[in-house]
Amino acid sequence: MFRRTFWFTAGAAAGVWATTKVNRKIQQLTPESLAAQAANKAIEAGHRLKDFALDVRAGMVQREAELGGALGLDAPPPGDRELPEPRRAALGPTPHKTTTTFSARPTRPISYNRNEDH
Repeated sequence: MFRRTFWFTAGAAAGVWATTKVNRKIQQLTPESLAAQAANKAIEAGHRLKDFALDVRAGMVQREAELGGALGLDAPPPGDRELPEPRRAALGPTPHKTTTTFSARPTRPISYNRNEDH
């Protein structure tokens, strides 16, 4: 009698556990849940990429300062550099654009011979 009760209770508990496990997995595989997981992974990857880029930039600035010190160069820090003058000002005023109109009929007949172009 106790043996049957034990196995009945153990089977019922296993069934409840399996049912909840399957329901959780089904909830994770819904389109909304998959989209949210993908968005979270993309945001996390973006943060990691940004951190990597900042680390690389800091290493570049540090190495540039080390090389500048070793070579005796007194270059201003990267943030203090001035921008060059715009190139367009050096070229002078921009020329006016001309428009070309095409007539409806060509002045000479169109030849479709491909060998003529070569």
